[in-house]
Amino acid sequence: MSSVCRSLRMKIAVLGATGQTGQYLVNQALQQGHTVTAIVRNPGKLAVHHDNLKVVEADIFSTDALKTHFKGQDVVMSCLGFPASIFSAVTGYTMSMNAMISAMRQARVNRIITMTSWYTEPNSGTNSSYMIRFLLLPMIRSVLTNMHEMEKFLLNVEDINWTVVRPPGLKNLPASAQEFLTHEGYFVPDSSGNPVGSTVARGDVARFMLSLLNSNAWIKGGVSITTK
Repeated sequence: MSSVCRSLRMKIAVLGATGQTGQYLVNQALQQGHTVTAIVRNPGKLAVHHDNLKVVEADIFSTDALKTHFKGQDVVMSCLGFPASIFSAVTGYTMSMNAMISAMRQARVNRIITMTSWYTEPNSGTNSSYMIRFLLLPMIRSVLTNMHEMEKFLLNVEDINWTVVRPPGLKNLPASAQEFLTHEGYFVPDSSGNPVGSTVARGDVARFMLSLLNSNAWIKGGVSITTK
């Protein structure tokens, strides 16, 4: 059994490791026995110390900077987030993913798991509550637009096995033991086509992303998630 466990342990490069979801992901990955390289903009923000954790500073928009740290990794996982902007377009998701995919090709890493959000597709929020549809979504539309542009970019990436995980609103809570509900679209619907809930724990998003490491589910596709 121990040899089986060992064979499932992976070398993971994590981007966005200092963010709230990223910190859950790093901690859970280490608990599961994986070796983690956290690629961060500000190493001082990551308050985790572990023998299997290496923290490196790099420009997340630079292919050259990233490929150095991608070499020898089994998978890249990204929890990168960029703030909404009212006066200009958000570009961080597409720019960082462009750099990541180019760096992965050069470093010969062929698996990436990243996260976006429910409702990235512009018309997918029509069944959401009044509050979400008319107040929340317009406030974060600049972020959702760039997330969707990143998703469309990945649709044309055929040489790398990518997965986009789409959670609803994020609560800063650790992982639960609750069962996941998944759907191929831009939110998780009930039998009437209405969204199931509106929030999920960040720890559960990390738990779901890590569950994909030893699975062929959702390769080259997006999956919306929530918990029961």
